[in-house]
Amino acid sequence: MILIEEVSFDQAGQVLDLVTGLLEELREEPGEKVTLDRDRIMRSWEQNKDRFAAFVALAENGTPIGIVTLQEAFAIYADGTYGIINELYVPPEHRNKNVGKMLLETAKDYGRYRHWRRIDVTAPLGEKWERTVRFYEREGFVMTGPKLKFKY
Repeated sequence: MILIEEVSFDQAGQVLDLVTGLLEELREEPGEKVTLDRDRIMRSWEQNKDRFAAFVALAENGTPIGIVTLQEAFAIYADGTYGIINELYVPPEHRNKNVGKMLLETAKDYGRYRHWRRIDVTAPLGEKWERTVRFYEREGFVMTGPKLKFKY
């Protein structure tokens, strides 16, 4: 049995560990080291805790086996407040067990609770990530275009 729980600020280590796994899987260069500035992230989390939520999937023995993080945003095109899935990750050894689907359902339930009109998610493009895109599409998401970023 898999349990989904909202992660409190005190349990943030679980979130950061799983997100590190996600970033390692997404990295462009094999062997590239993923380093998170945990102190900076924790300060930002504390400042944004009213519009940020994280949910962890736990195996029967309490081991974290998946994560989804959500942020609340505002845009006129979205008819007000809406949600953004920033990270959704299930380690390869726990895939095909409906963990991702359960996390996504939890995200949708949270969005309904927050009265969001939509939830956006960015999925990587390319053949390597077709399975990821198909997963979101099966769960009712539709492709709306690429996302660009500017880094300081």
